[in-house]
Amino acid sequence: MKRKAGILAAVYTAVLAINLDTTIVNVALPSIARDLGSGTRDLQWVVDGYNLAFAAFVLAAGSLSDRYGRRPALLVGLVGFAGASIVGGLVTTDTALIAARVVMGVFAALIFPATLSVISNAFPDRRQRAAALGGWGAVVGVGVATGPVVGGLLLTHFSWGSVFLALAPLALVAAGLAVFLVPESRDPAAPPLDRRGLVLSTAMLGLLVWTVIEAPSRGWGSPVTIIGFAGSAVMLVAFVIVERRAAHPMLDITLFADRRFSAASGAVTVTFFSLAGFIFLVTQYFQVVRGYDALSTGARILPVAVSIAVASVAGGMLAPRLGTRVVVTTGLLMFGSAMAWIAASPVDVPYATSIVPQMVLLGLGMGLISTPATESILRVLPPARAGVGSAVNDATRELGATLGVAVVGSVFASVYGAALSSGAFDRLPEATQAQARESVVAAAAIAQGQPELTAAARDAFMAGMHAGSALVAVICLVGAAVAAVALPGRHFTRDNARTDEPLAAAVPEPA
Repeated sequence: MKRKAGILAAVYTAVLAINLDTTIVNVALPSIARDLGSGTRDLQWVVDGYNLAFAAFVLAAGSLSDRYGRRPALLVGLVGFAGASIVGGLVTTDTALIAARVVMGVFAALIFPATLSVISNAFPDRRQRAAALGGWGAVVGVGVATGPVVGGLLLTHFSWGSVFLALAPLALVAAGLAVFLVPESRDPAAPPLDRRGLVLSTAMLGLLVWTVIEAPSRGWGSPVTIIGFAGSAVMLVAFVIVERRAAHPMLDITLFADRRFSAASGAVTVTFFSLAGFIFLVTQYFQVVRGYDALSTGARILPVAVSIAVASVAGGMLAPRLGTRVVVTTGLLMFGSAMAWIAASPVDVPYATSIVPQMVLLGLGMGLISTPATESILRVLPPARAGVGSAVNDATRELGATLGVAVVGSVFASVYGAALSSGAFDRLPEATQAQARESVVAAAAIAQGQPELTAAARDAFMAGMHAGSALVAVICLVGAAVAAVALPGRHFTRDNARTDEPLAAAVPEPA
């Protein structure tokens, strides 16, 4: 039991490091915009450079960790992540920062599937595994939701680069724990890397995210945007064809024929799409619209962190008793209701009586979705293929987060820009208007000391935030309808899962 506790300590520390990174940068976005002159598109890439690289490489990383060992993958990922974080904290241009974020995402892709694989192989008993996954989900939620708090504390005393530099020691501590506490495990029958699948999936995701982020400035109906979406669709079709024909595909497309697997993956995607979009907007809302400093902003997001942590543990305990379907569907309904509430809120909505309940409802919803859906994904596959299942879970998570920032951010930018142009800003020179449309921080600076412009900027921001929140609400409610039909109930057992590989295929090795 002590050894298992040690394994969880190492795994949870690694998970905390890479999930802090997911949102710690958000609270620094206004500071980055001021210091580096970054616009909304640049800020989206600062966030999505990490998410995109993570999503693009996590499937390949899961396969590699299965084949060559989960502990080596964990160690290489953690050390590389620490180095890239140091570089990110020292750069002086937004282009260099985006590049550092991409590298951080690649190494994070090595870490995350290894953590779930280690848990799946170390805890074969369902209840123990559910409890371990509940703790894993709680750490994920705490890392994601407390990132702004930690970032706010750092920004109170240091520059924006500190939010990246602070991640390096945590990653190195996790690496040290992994050396001594995590046993080696691997699947000797794991197939070689699917290079064609990796290239196609990376190109498809990259083009799709680039097209969405650039669409507000280029126009949603412009030839470049249309070609970008069409090219992404063509590459997606090509990826599916290649994977179906490959002897050893990076992603087994047939997994998604199992509705339990595909619905659980979809639930994870929707959850992190929604959370990433929410965090991207709310941190700017608190700082730019409400005028809170970075620390106050982070502290005001704590209700999300606490409720995610509580509900993640509760979700892991409730799923075996009530069934994944009931728990996840309830979570999606709660998340969607919270976002619909936000979409209808005025600019000066009271924090204690409205924003806190909104965040608690949102956080409880996310916690009830994440752990049971993750367990459902892992239970469809035998332990020998835990790396693949973990990687699919991580890929859907990061794909959701990447598209959440890209889509919600771009919808916000489009509506914000249109609203700003039709208000008091239309009397300003075109160059000034363009600067204000490009950056919320720039608009606030231009409007400073001018009540009419300040009101116009706030109204434009809220119009964009309401549109983005309404979109998320609709997606969550549609996801709840799908989950209610497709997810497994209480009687799902491994006998019903895929057993194309023997349960004993994983080969544990001594540490």
